[in-house]
Amino acid sequence: MNNLTANWNYPNSILTGSGRINELAETCKSLKMRAPLLITDPGLAALAMIGEAVDSCNESGLRCGLFSNIQGNPTGKNVEDGVAAYKAGKYDGVIAFGGGSALDAAKAVALMVGQNAPLWDFEDVGDNWTRVNEAGVAPIVAVPTTAGTGSEVGRASVITDEDSHVKRIIFHPLMLPSVVILDPTLTIGLPPHITAATGMDALSHNLEALCSPFYHPMAEGIAIEGIRLVKEYLPRAVADGTDIEARTQMLVASSMGATAFQKGLGGMHAIAHSLGALYGAHHGLLNAILMPYVLKANRVEVEERIERLSRYLNLEDSSFDGFMAWVLEMRVNLGIPHSLSLIDINELQAALVGKMSAVDPSAGGNPITFSAEQYSEIFLNAVKGQLD
Repeated sequence: MNNLTANWNYPNSILTGSGRINELAETCKSLKMRAPLLITDPGLAALAMIGEAVDSCNESGLRCGLFSNIQGNPTGKNVEDGVAAYKAGKYDGVIAFGGGSALDAAKAVALMVGQNAPLWDFEDVGDNWTRVNEAGVAPIVAVPTTAGTGSEVGRASVITDEDSHVKRIIFHPLMLPSVVILDPTLTIGLPPHITAATGMDALSHNLEALCSPFYHPMAEGIAIEGIRLVKEYLPRAVADGTDIEARTQMLVASSMGATAFQKGLGGMHAIAHSLGALYGAHHGLLNAILMPYVLKANRVEVEERIERLSRYLNLEDSSFDGFMAWVLEMRVNLGIPHSLSLIDINELQAALVGKMSAVDPSAGGNPITFSAEQYSEIFLNAVKGQLD
């Protein structure tokens, strides 16, 4: 195995390699933090890695606190509670530690600690981001423990509005963490089914970025290599959670996906956001199930670039059908359900799902502008498992 320890500076400062979590305290100090608040989810908060991270910061002369009241799909109330904890403890920075939900919530807390307006005033619509009091945004160190969302290299958070049951994107450039620590040892304990679902989320980010019709050659190049890394290393990470090379490369593929999707996302995410808000289902698993159904619906517009991708991946059959066969085979091998009905999502809210998906911000990056009715049809196909 090659030496996979490195420092990168794109799109932010990234420290990659086993054991880099030991640099957490010094990283906080480099950002002038004296009292960071570590924000994570309840499941991780109970694990030794969180206690060790807090202790190492405190032993290094920092005053580190802990907040973990975050749901699997973080809500506005979770962010409000985090802001209250930050202010009550007089903290001066945020350590975003965990999976995508924890990272998104932590980034939103870091944004909101210095704002007087409500969270939804900064939804990624028009020039809302210009309303932010930039001087009030707290510095962020991000430590991902899953390889999927890539939130550690993103300038936005997806937060559920409980009142309207809609996932909203909160955006500001300063939400991009100043430093990221990609330490594969933190992902070793991730169960195979979560490794699979989050890894497929990374694939969906890279794939939808590639298929987005907007012009961004740099993002397209990143997406293609990110997909190759998923192809090579996700099966290994699922089969053997202690495979450090595979865990490292999947963390990298995850960061690459979120870097690439500034080019755009698409229908997978538009529907997944809607279903996540309505059913609370795991985001990565939703994207994994929806993937072939959205690919099929987009075929007429994406076939040429999928064939180009297939050649890069060295698939035996480099046609669109060959790529689809690879996706379906990998899903089977990873234990991903073939239909939404297998995770207890039925047809009853098809019309609402279609309406929500058509106006979701991710729909704007889909290669085809689908109507609400077309999104409902894709959703129904995914519920029934119909690809023919």
